[in-house]
Amino acid sequence: MAEAAELGKLIGERVRRSRTERGWTLDELAERSGVSRRMLVNVEQGSTNPSIATLLRISDALGVGLPVLVDVERSAALRVTRSGDAPVLWHGSSGGRGALVAGTGPPDVVELWDWSLASGETHQSEAHTAGTRELLLVLAGQIQLQVGQATRLLGPGDSAAFHGDVSHSYANPGPGGGPARFSLTVFEPHAAAGAAR
Repeated sequence: MAEAAELGKLIGERVRRSRTERGWTLDELAERSGVSRRMLVNVEQGSTNPSIATLLRISDALGVGLPVLVDVERSAALRVTRSGDAPVLWHGSSGGRGALVAGTGPPDVVELWDWSLASGETHQSEAHTAGTRELLLVLAGQIQLQVGQATRLLGPGDSAAFHGDVSHSYANPGPGGGPARFSLTVFEPHAAAGAAR
């Protein structure tokens, strides 16, 4: 839990810095992001564990991309994230997790995720900004991928490319199928355009 608190403070500092660099008030960021002022106050104070959807709405509004808010170490030439050091931004009720293992800054943001889902767990994702694309590779177990109205069951070695700008979900259909693990790449073109709105 100390790790989550430390990450929360880091995210809060970066949100506050990005907001003040733009000369925005909390109310302006709330209007641009669709996140309540109260939630933004909690995020900036590091006193809450915001959902991935909330962090995406904030990073999109600021035009910085999610990796900029959560990267612990930022080096221009090479960034290495050691095993176990990636920020975990989603925790499932049965032990699953979503860790952002690598990413780039704007204007075109690319995120690389390492996901695990326990049997029966689901992660529901809101539609991302227009033009967002995702690539998924199943490493172990089975993943039921739903994109809009389309649903596909994927096994080890199966991959999918899909639009991330529609609601979508990843599920381990269970029961008794054991844990599932997949790698996910998210490409969000022109992320910096959000700050210009």
